[in-house]
Amino acid sequence: MLDEPTALHLKNLFETKLTRAMRLYLDTCARCGLCVDACHVYASMPETKYTPVGRAEVIRKLFKRYFRLQGKFAPWLGETIPFDDIGMDKAYEAAFSCTGCRRCVGFCPFGIDTQQIMGIAKILLIGVEKQPQILAMLSDMSIAKGETYIESRDNYLEALKNLEPEVEKLAPTPEGKKTIPVSVPSADILYVGLSGAHSIVSAAAIMNAASENWCLSYFEAVNFAAWLGDSKKQAVISARIVEEAERLGVKEVVVVECGTATRVLKFQSGRHSFKVLSIVELIDRYLAEGRIALRPGTIPGRLTYHDPCQLARNGGVIEEPRRIIRALGADFVELTPTREDNWCCGGGGGLISLGEEDFRMKS
Repeated sequence: MLDEPTALHLKNLFETKLTRAMRLYLDTCARCGLCVDACHVYASMPETKYTPVGRAEVIRKLFKRYFRLQGKFAPWLGETIPFDDIGMDKAYEAAFSCTGCRRCVGFCPFGIDTQQIMGIAKILLIGVEKQPQILAMLSDMSIAKGETYIESRDNYLEALKNLEPEVEKLAPTPEGKKTIPVSVPSADILYVGLSGAHSIVSAAAIMNAASENWCLSYFEAVNFAAWLGDSKKQAVISARIVEEAERLGVKEVVVVECGTATRVLKFQSGRHSFKVLSIVELIDRYLAEGRIALRPGTIPGRLTYHDPCQLARNGGVIEEPRRIIRALGADFVELTPTREDNWCCGGGGGLISLGEEDFRMKS
């Protein structure tokens, strides 16, 4: 059992998440099991603890223990667990064996959102400093990079100059424009990429080919704190992009093909004066407007498309990538299941950052 001050701290953290919707999720489950076969983790490792309901039960038992009369006065009469090392171990396994794909939500007759429930598990783990250290470290590094970007700005700009020839090979720079513009007041688009050149070169070429009035962000789109479940750090990482966009007065912020980064900025960063969209949506718009064209037959053979969970099911970007693929003139076939019902690839939720020792799905 954790000491009383720590237990009280965890209870207070739990209570911050107890919205009306969350209470509904915790009280409503009918144990029907429809969510079970919706989970790709359970399909790989068929144990009850890896089902959506199994994960949620860990949090429900804590909820009953600390927020229901029976749990307060007679916890031995029902299924409850206390705030102790065993309980936190169960919360850890529940939270970080879930990729947050939310496929189970679509199968639940009550729309119970397991990802939101796992948000409680993650905030409790942060409260006892039991969160995955690699995600915590990456979140802190991201914040530190944002705080010191001015000191590294010259090196960043020099690195971008080295990328310009690669961009020019793909598409010529419009006359009077920079190949990779940075910090352009009143630009129409602020593009937010990743730290790797691969996310900058191709996007720059596409926007230059479309004669777009754009500029590149000083910051990267990825938000490790979102996977960690740390809403405060998540807000800090998002805020620097929002502030940059508002300072420049851009109309749109376009995010690299990262579903979580797009979802966080589009739906979880508050109200702002600009629109947020994925690079996939932008390319689809360019094709519709005739600003760029694709060469049919570039990719021979049959093609399919695996909808990213955060972009499709949780972001609504479904038809846009299909229109892009069809513009290639490819023999396109759908997966089964597809669109909102797609299977998660298993790489989301920060699991790809945890490493094999923390969690590995069995084949």
